[in-house]
Amino acid sequence: MTRKILLALGVLTLTASPFAQSNDEAVEKALSAAPRQMKADATVIKWKDDGTYDTLKKGTNKLVCYDRSGDPGAQPFAVQCTSLGNLDRVAQNRKFDKITDKAAKQAAIDAAEKDGTRVKPEFGSVWLTMNGADKEHARIHTTIAVPGATAQSMGLPDKPGNAGVWIMNAGTTTAHLMTPGS
Repeated sequence: MTRKILLALGVLTLTASPFAQSNDEAVEKALSAAPRQMKADATVIKWKDDGTYDTLKKGTNKLVCYDRSGDPGAQPFAVQCTSLGNLDRVAQNRKFDKITDKAAKQAAIDAAEKDGTRVKPEFGSVWLTMNGADKEHARIHTTIAVPGATAQSMGLPDKPGNAGVWIMNAGTTTAHLMTPGS
């Protein structure tokens, strides 16, 4: 009986191993969107379904990166880097992302915005999001968080045009600078 159990466990281990991603591979994938000069010292985490995370690699700078592949609506290759100070915002976003009805999700976000429970990102923090069918075909989209900023407060337009930077979601905690070409 013991031999059968050990044999079964051995077979399961060998069968699963080609599909399992090693910690080093997971770290390298998550760091794909990180700027070259920040990559070595960045933190890498893995989100859990309950909104908490495990630290795969402890960094020494403020950049944190994580894999978003498999998240609702994410492309097959999806990673993101931002400031450690934005992790509460990311956790809240992930909670909202579990709401599958688009109107209900937006209503929940709007309610949090209105009642002051919407977590603000760090002003001036960068969000580097890399998405695509695979790593080779993914592109990095860069935004900069400016919660509460408006066209008047920043002196920038709140609509795209003229191939310059503009503020999306102006006046909300979600306000961010859109950078053309990224």
